[in-house]
Amino acid sequence: MQPASRQSGQLRTGILPDGWSMAALLIAFFAGLPIAAIVMAAPSGGFEAIAHLAQTVLPDYARNTALLMGLAGAIAAIIGTGCAWLIAATRFPGRTIMAWALVLPLAVPAYIAAYIYADLLDFSGPVQSGLRAVTGWQVNQYTFPQIRSLPGGAFVLGIVLYPYVYLLARAAFAAQSARQFAAARSLGAGPVRAFWRVALPTARPAIAGGLALVLMEVLADFGVAEYFAIPTFSTGIFRSWLAMGDKQAALKLAAVMLVFVIALVVWEARSRTGRTASKDGLAARDDGPMVALTPWGQGWALLACAVPVILGFGVPVAHLGWLAMGDLATADMVGPGTGAVIDTPVRAGDLWGYISGSLYLGLAAAVLCAVTALVLAFAKTRSDNRAVRAAIRVSTLGYALPGALLAVGLLAPLGALDIALTRTLRDVVGYSGGLVLTGTSVVLIYALGVRFLTVAYNSVDGGMNSIPPSLDAAARSLGARPVRVLRQIYAPLLSPSLAAAAALVFIDTLRELPATLILRPFNLETLATRTYRLASDERLAEASIPALILLAAGLLPVLLLTRAGKR
Repeated sequence: MQPASRQSGQLRTGILPDGWSMAALLIAFFAGLPIAAIVMAAPSGGFEAIAHLAQTVLPDYARNTALLMGLAGAIAAIIGTGCAWLIAATRFPGRTIMAWALVLPLAVPAYIAAYIYADLLDFSGPVQSGLRAVTGWQVNQYTFPQIRSLPGGAFVLGIVLYPYVYLLARAAFAAQSARQFAAARSLGAGPVRAFWRVALPTARPAIAGGLALVLMEVLADFGVAEYFAIPTFSTGIFRSWLAMGDKQAALKLAAVMLVFVIALVVWEARSRTGRTASKDGLAARDDGPMVALTPWGQGWALLACAVPVILGFGVPVAHLGWLAMGDLATADMVGPGTGAVIDTPVRAGDLWGYISGSLYLGLAAAVLCAVTALVLAFAKTRSDNRAVRAAIRVSTLGYALPGALLAVGLLAPLGALDIALTRTLRDVVGYSGGLVLTGTSVVLIYALGVRFLTVAYNSVDGGMNSIPPSLDAAARSLGARPVRVLRQIYAPLLSPSLAAAAALVFIDTLRELPATLILRPFNLETLATRTYRLASDERLAEASIPALILLAAGLLPVLLLTRAGKR
């Protein structure tokens, strides 16, 4: 009989892989296909093609992407770190509410926030119109910052993505030793100096990890950059592939973008290795805050925490709610050739069509990711070898891949496979239709599965680690096959983790924009694509209802993150 420990005898460490290892390697092959396709296509066309890109669009894309990442990252780091320190180290009225409210901006898709702030701050928007009405200024008598600009895009991305930094920094500050901070204060260091010399260096790895996540999201952004007319790698890939039909240019831009992705992945991985925690941090904190605030200081602390919540969550929700109550919100569909608004049941039916399209993609991607994550996690318990660990690492790289890069990387190899498959079907069974895979929802679901498998795997793997190995050993000792062990022991015990994984993938799929725009069939419209198209046509009032649905759906993962942060 094999040893009872899952960490010893039950783990296969031999050279020959078993069936579960082969399954993990197969999943890694399909998950790594987009990256392989981009890497293989990068040298095509020779030096001349690369030199042409370097002389035309590549410098602008690289510069704008780097500036957008730098500015948005700086905003997110300052807000997230500052608010995390105030919540962890001080006490002020409303602190308990602010502790979870500061996570709420993460529920707002960045492109929806961009639509809202453009509508509010444009020349014809209510802010500038009210300013001119109050002051009597004319057009050439005042200067107002342009929201449709690179700094404006960085502002929008920073105020909705700072919770990544806030969550990790708050946990790091809460785990720090209050005695170290008190010792620094006793040696004459003021609160500011003690923060810079003691608290901040200890929390720097966690802050760097959160900042890496922010930069990944900024790099992957398409909606904000497209709406604010900021030429970045995401918008460049989208335009090269769809607008100009230049597939080689899109693949080369994706290859350069992949360098940014790899650098961020390495940075995020290294940031996790340096995190430390103090055993006396939480216990010592019960005696009181590390920094005592005056009544004025408490008011400023509350204001400092409230402003990011208002800008990142309150303003978008309030403006969308106001727009949704107007008549234009229900005037999405117009009668053909008449200009008359169709009756409400028809409009409701069209809205349900967008919802059903989102539900279809979300459920399909959720089931695919949950099942695949379960197979990977179970393979990890069966075979502890480098091949399986490498397969899991490759399979979970998708979340770091921008949607535009992933879509372009998939279309290149799948296009060649689709042509070969169509020819084979024509020769064998007399098939006379068009391409079998291209333009179908199968490819889109595949891309979404690759994109969000990381989210599902992290949840399932965490649940797998909480299952006692003795249950597995007892079942194996009674002669149960691995498939039966998975079906009757692991699957039931992992049902909460699987449900959480499916829910998170479902919500992320609803909000995904660039991959859906590139890969979706012509007859498939989702809430995200409909919101994007209406907002791009400056019809934000009509986009308010689908945008509110997306925003409400985004609250689920935020609540889960809040609970995780408390733990």
